[in-house]
Amino acid sequence: MQLNKKLRLENKIRLVSILTTLFCLSYGVINANATSNNNLGDTSYVYLDSIFVKSRMLQKNKLNLPYSYVQKNAEAIQLGNYRTTPEALMGSSGVFIQKTNHGGGSAFIRGLTGNQTLLMLDGVRINNATFRYGPNQYLNNIDLYTINQIDVSKGTGSVEYGSDAIGGVIHLHSYMPMYNQKKTWSTNTTLKYIGQDMEMSNRTTVQYAQKNFAIQTGITSRNFGDLVGGKNVGVQIPSGYGETGINTTAKIQLNKAGEITISSRFFIQKDVPIYHKVLLEGFKINKIVKQERNIHSVQWEKNLKSRYLSKIKVIKSLQYSNEARESNKLNNAIYKYERDQVNSNGTSIDIYSNPTKNWQVNSGIDYNSDKIKSELIDKNLTTGVSVNKRGLYPNNSSYKSFSIFNLHKIDLQKWRFEAGVRWNKFGIQLSDTSIGTVNIKPSALVGNGGISYQINTSNLVYASLSSGYRAPNIDDMGTLGIVDFRYELPTSNLAPEQSLHYELGYKLNTKLVQFDLSGFYLNLKDIITRQKITGSVINGYQVYSKQNSDASFIKGFETNLALQFNTQLSWSSNLTYTYGQNETKNEPMRRIPPLFGQQELTWKKNKTQILVQHLFAGKQDRLAQGDKDDNRIGKNGTPNWNVFNISINQQFKNVFIQLGGINLLNEKYKTHGSGIYAMGRTYTLLVQFNL
Repeated sequence: MQLNKKLRLENKIRLVSILTTLFCLSYGVINANATSNNNLGDTSYVYLDSIFVKSRMLQKNKLNLPYSYVQKNAEAIQLGNYRTTPEALMGSSGVFIQKTNHGGGSAFIRGLTGNQTLLMLDGVRINNATFRYGPNQYLNNIDLYTINQIDVSKGTGSVEYGSDAIGGVIHLHSYMPMYNQKKTWSTNTTLKYIGQDMEMSNRTTVQYAQKNFAIQTGITSRNFGDLVGGKNVGVQIPSGYGETGINTTAKIQLNKAGEITISSRFFIQKDVPIYHKVLLEGFKINKIVKQERNIHSVQWEKNLKSRYLSKIKVIKSLQYSNEARESNKLNNAIYKYERDQVNSNGTSIDIYSNPTKNWQVNSGIDYNSDKIKSELIDKNLTTGVSVNKRGLYPNNSSYKSFSIFNLHKIDLQKWRFEAGVRWNKFGIQLSDTSIGTVNIKPSALVGNGGISYQINTSNLVYASLSSGYRAPNIDDMGTLGIVDFRYELPTSNLAPEQSLHYELGYKLNTKLVQFDLSGFYLNLKDIITRQKITGSVINGYQVYSKQNSDASFIKGFETNLALQFNTQLSWSSNLTYTYGQNETKNEPMRRIPPLFGQQELTWKKNKTQILVQHLFAGKQDRLAQGDKDDNRIGKNGTPNWNVFNISINQQFKNVFIQLGGINLLNEKYKTHGSGIYAMGRTYTLLVQFNL
């Protein structure tokens, strides 16, 4: 009886939230013309869409983009009181976050995640040849304290950045040191605590600046205790872990020779438990012992005077990824140690030109290369004997990618056009006893086009068409062993996945109202999926292999509304609906997010800010068979949930204090596909000292 009352209350809350959003959307559209001319001389009002996008096509105003886009700037990240980089995107329009474990966080864009979405950091490609299909933890390998801005392009990105951007691109931008006319030193220290010892963190940065040189170094140390869930969940043991990050960035102004930016970052997580494995699959130990990612880059940029060669930018990067895992089942003498290392190097060259004042062109070359080392050691705890075996991937596998691209942007006042093309060639090599030596060289040619029309100063409509692709990687072709709840076998012949994305949208932008509505359709073919080998079981796990087998589509809509009531009070809301269908199997696509959204009420006066946040999601019981077989989801799917948070921020002269309340109603919930329940009711305290 009490459960039924609670469910009815949750449904009412969700219904009120959706109706409120729809009412306000209608109000915004109906009253757009009435509000667009109000307070035109009042400079205390700021355009809600005064956002510039850091794109490969230089900076662009978000209002003029012919596709959907989300941005989280430094102020929004700090005000939101987020714990990690993936969690900073929770509540963003069109971005759904899944958490297999407390140390993970995988973003779904247009219903896709894992190696079907692309991660970038300061122009450097993060995806490598071992990125997995489905949710992964790699977005959480980037220290949130180093991030100044997050840009999310949805349904597009293959032409700009290459393989893997079928769902879209998450581009992370770091804090950069700033020049100063005088020689100056500054320091910043941040301390954060989450109740019940769920987090104790410290971040310290030191910066030196002068006229033509600036350098910043930071150290982050974080300890996350076992996660305490909502009502009746309690402490989820084991789930806590620790992480450390060190980063240094230097900028050198070379006058006529341009500017050089040098960046190094070291990041490591230790002892990250895979909670659902311990809880549901009979493991005594199952954890990521070490997750290490080091990224080093040098960027040279120079502005030139010729309209046919206005700017050149070169980025050279080196990366090292090391993932070590340990597992031991209950009542089993075999203790497994696995380690996968990836050494990556990348080079990108961008050449910009402005043939006319209304026409921007960017042409360039991208080259990336990965080398993989993988090992597995089985140790018998009874006898003490260790046996070296073939790792998750074939040792010494290599993955290379070379591409050329050409992008155009034309601005004809009311009409704006974007178009581009990319050709990509791959070299994938691996050797395995089960499939022999494999050396394939797939290629892909993709293009995109978008058009927007400015109806008047406040209203804009747009349409876009983007083709995309994802080349098979070493994880697709060479995986051997237990992955999630299955046993995978290698495969020798895979072709690139292909997509075609259509989008139509409308945008309204005034001083008091921002509104947008977009509808999309994503057609997918040659999708690489795991196919069950009927009747084959190894070590108690059903056996699968990967094939280009499925044709699917994903469609849906996104809507956003922001209202600026006065100089102090604003409100925003978004709603996202996604529907995915596997046409080959005639069933729903896997892991499609439910209807989800967010509302935020922000009050700001002088140096005080208060944020009240409502996150919600509907139930998801439209499931693929793979969802039902996944113990993180099950045959009943995921129930709906509503979560309320509050953040109170106060800036003093040299001290910033933030007091937060998380999950105020102590809701028991987890996002769809997650392997662990989210944080229950607790408080947070953050203190930042600036000197």
